[in-house]
Amino acid sequence: MSDGISLFIALAAILNTVAAVALLMWMRKRRGETTTTEDTTGHVWDGDLREYNNPLPRWWLWLFMLTVIFAVAYVILYPGLGNNRGTLGWTQQRQWAAMQTEQEQRTAAILAVYRDRGSAELAHDPQALAIGRNLFANNCAACHGSDGRGARGFPNLADRDWLWGGTPEAIETTISQGRTGMMAPWSEVLGTKGVADAAAFVLSLSGRKADTGDAAAGRTHFMTYCVACHGPEGKGNQDLGAANLTDGIWLHGGTPERIRETIANGRQSVMPAHADRLGALRVKLLAAYVQSLGEVRVASSAR
Repeated sequence: MSDGISLFIALAAILNTVAAVALLMWMRKRRGETTTTEDTTGHVWDGDLREYNNPLPRWWLWLFMLTVIFAVAYVILYPGLGNNRGTLGWTQQRQWAAMQTEQEQRTAAILAVYRDRGSAELAHDPQALAIGRNLFANNCAACHGSDGRGARGFPNLADRDWLWGGTPEAIETTISQGRTGMMAPWSEVLGTKGVADAAAFVLSLSGRKADTGDAAAGRTHFMTYCVACHGPEGKGNQDLGAANLTDGIWLHGGTPERIRETIANGRQSVMPAHADRLGALRVKLLAAYVQSLGEVRVASSAR
């Protein structure tokens, strides 16, 4: 804060403290003075309940004085008078940093046992998965859901379908470095009919029929504009994050309308990098938990 504001706050605090002490001294009970008088404040309740104007009892007065002494000692030791930092040099930021350091040291001791183990192995360790579950809840659930099954525009992490690869190494890389996926809009290139034709062909790749569009014409468009990313069979390319169009799994919706919208307007999605925030060891534990989501889903499907 500015020096002027700091001075105003300091003076206000000092003057209020002095005024409080003066009031207490004025209201003190003098030695030998009786505790009851006939003098009242003039306040009357229920017709006969009067408030007498007696001085404060001495023990009560000293309790107030102790609070004043505490306040004076506090502003000497700690910040309380504008920009004055106090003799101890205490700050909220410094205390928070110390608490963070202490917590990091405790956490590092707990996580140290997992340092030399791979995420594929940790995916079958209940204690490691418990830690990974907490990391997921705090960092990933907002987008991917508490069960990891995602939502429209946010990948399902429990279906074993991976845009950027589902190996332990690929998952760790995704969490650590983040991903940026982009599909260019094609409405200006293809026009309305061309978009409908391309969508019809894309639907045919997974054995579906479109309500509009010519799949044969759409195949020509696909081989001209889409094959570079999605491949000649439409099975995608995990190096590019290009989706597999043959498996019936749709990140942005698989209805004919949604597919036409995707082709016409393109899509862009970003997953932030978590390496700086979590560190390599937490990333590995989180990757282990993500791997376990898919394995549990597959095991359930097999049963």
